[in-house]
Amino acid sequence: MADLEPRADFQPWATQNAPPSGSLPAQIAHKVVLSEWPEMAMDMHYRLLKAYFSENRTVSNWDVLADLVSSIGGDSDHFLSVVQEKREIFTNTVISEHNEAINQGITAVPTVLINNVLPVPGAQETETYINWIGRIIERTEET
Repeated sequence: MADLEPRADFQPWATQNAPPSGSLPAQIAHKVVLSEWPEMAMDMHYRLLKAYFSENRTVSNWDVLADLVSSIGGDSDHFLSVVQEKREIFTNTVISEHNEAINQGITAVPTVLINNVLPVPGAQETETYINWIGRIIERTEET
């Protein structure tokens, strides 16, 4: 990945930390931040990406997730209490959104939806996006 996008800070897993057991806890954590501190939602998104891809942290561990919330300015104790109280609700929301994506034919992560029409699956080089967007613009200008 780092060869395709030099700005990406990607490190192959090389720590003593266990790899995540799944992505559901991190997605729930993001939903909690979005619910409790909406102004910090993008910070949490980027913090999760950095924790996983650059720092090789176990983003399925609730203590790690609480630490990430704290690192962006959130209250980790409040975060954990919301998780305890509303975990099932957020779990159902994440699963529902996942199923909606599958029903729309999205099967890869990441998938970028260009112009609400064209799904571009998987990590792609920048040139791929430039080409697709150029084609859409050309077709729009022709009509």
